[in-house]
Amino acid sequence: MNKARRQKLGEIIQELDMLKCKLEEVRDEEQEAYENMPESIQMSDRGCEMDAGLDSMNEALDGMESIMDDLSELSGCYC
Repeated sequence: MNKARRQKLGEIIQELDMLKCKLEEVRDEEQEAYENMPESIQMSDRGCEMDAGLDSMNEALDGMESIMDDLSELSGCYC
């Protein structure tokens, strides 16, 4: 891979990292809101939806991390 394409991959990795940070912020806010709910509400439909959403965000974050790792390895840039 030439230098220009490696540089483009590096830029994509940086953008993904910024998006990952934003998603982590949303996840952390949602986690805090969930944890501050009374247990009875956590067990309600609303609480279960929040918990499922947290699981989905965690899976998305794991996927983003995996993509970033793959791109870093591909470009030879271990960011």
